[in-house]
Amino acid sequence: QVQLVESGGGLVQAGGSLRLSCAASGRTFTIVTMGWFRQAPGKEREFVARINWSGGSTQYADSVKGRFTISRDNAKNTLYLQMNSLKPEDTAVYYCNARTPTDYWGRGTQVTVSS
Repeated sequence: QVQLVESGGGLVQAGGSLRLSCAASGRTFTIVTMGWFRQAPGKEREFVARINWSGGSTQYADSVKGRFTISRDNAKNTLYLQMNSLKPEDTAVYYCNARTPTDYWGRGTQVTVSS
């Protein structure tokens, strides 16, 4: 199994930046991809960004392209999400995901962007 713990959420004004982190532990050698998803109140969980754990190729949702950057530190088994130019519509609980291909999820971290 893989355990995931997110950190770095908080309250920020529109236009500001935050960096989320996700520390992975357990059978991390089985991870194929890691990613970020988010869920706003009353909405379904949606994909934000994904990175191939070995090769580093990335994918982004159209809504965050050019503003968010996903990266990883394999030595530290840590995933990051640098979020710039934040908008109120980015407000959500952000979840870390690891696919082995079984899906593992963290408990989430709240990001609130005020207008």
